[in-house]
Amino acid sequence: MALLNAQDEREAQAQLKDLTGPVKLVNFTQELASQYCRETELLLRQVREFSDKISLEVYNFLLDKEKVAQYGVDKIPATIVEGSKDYGIRYYGIPLGYEFAPFLAAVKDVSRGGTDLTAETRTALAAIAQPVRLQVFSTPT
Repeated sequence: MALLNAQDEREAQAQLKDLTGPVKLVNFTQELASQYCRETELLLRQVREFSDKISLEVYNFLLDKEKVAQYGVDKIPATIVEGSKDYGIRYYGIPLGYEFAPFLAAVKDVSRGGTDLTAETRTALAAIAQPVRLQVFSTPT
């Protein structure tokens, strides 16, 4: 069962066709009592097929405690987008709908190991002296 329609699939494939480095998608899931876990895994399996540079690891949130601790996952479904290093990118919930385009952008940025941030933005971010946990909530209405 594919979660993307044919047009969205073609667009995603086009965006991910030129990935430069490997990207590992790490999915934390649970079969029971979790909304969107199964669908998230299906979506990630579909995205994995768009590029030979994308791999997928799937872990059980309740059973794979070492991996849960390693990635600091505290809810499910969770998806980590990891490249040559862990950039701290975490998606909770299914990255579909309005979240799909930013998800693909994260995959591309992680693949190349960088972003298109301006020098001014990079300087401002470098001036932050304390750890910051940034959370973005999105609910289409």
